[in-house]
Amino acid sequence: MKVPRYSVVIPAYNEAEYLPCLLDSVDCARERFELGPDAVEVVVADNGSTDATAAIAAARGCKVAPVANRAIAAARNGGAAAADGEILCFVDADTRIHPDTFNAVESRMVTGEYGGGAVGWHMERRSLGLILTTLVARFLTWLAGANGVFVYCRREIFDEIGGYNEEKRFAEDVEFFRAMRKASKKRGLKIVWKTGTPAVVSARKFDRHGDWHMLYMWLWILKNRSLNKTVDNYWYNDSERF
Repeated sequence: MKVPRYSVVIPAYNEAEYLPCLLDSVDCARERFELGPDAVEVVVADNGSTDATAAIAAARGCKVAPVANRAIAAARNGGAAAADGEILCFVDADTRIHPDTFNAVESRMVTGEYGGGAVGWHMERRSLGLILTTLVARFLTWLAGANGVFVYCRREIFDEIGGYNEEKRFAEDVEFFRAMRKASKKRGLKIVWKTGTPAVVSARKFDRHGDWHMLYMWLWILKNRSLNKTVDNYWYNDSERF
């Protein structure tokens, strides 16, 4: 079989509700891809789901990679280990990608001048709280020299930096992007900050906790210095409290 040009890795824990929308958007982008849909494979890294996530992924023709270690970094790495593509792409299950994503990415990567990058993003809805949260998030990631949501990387660079740091419970994507930039620079390659085909990010946490909650959460963490507990409740235990 021909090696796929791209592997889309989707870390997923109990994402039966959101995964179909992402897969629909990926299928649309595959159909519009100039190299053809078979140039893109989809790997769902099932991180111990107890719902129909794995069954949905398999029924949609995705490769399913079970990952026991309940951590998003481990899920990303487990999906990458099962992937066959030359370029690895990472996107969360509650996201939707732009129809021209693969064409936009390929237009950069085919030049041989880039080690990887990101496509950019925006929230699925707007409000004052979400606008301010987005501005803060964009400033912090810019300050850190990272971008996220749909990140792609040449496999040899991913292997060189050892993938995502599985010891980190959050912000593993920021560390990865920084490491990817550094490894690319050593090879004389650049990084794409965004492509003009932004991904759409789910507002489900804001629907649940309120449009201002993330700003409150950051302030609460600074005041109480209870980072680990907050991370577990917010990202892993899906607690009503952060």
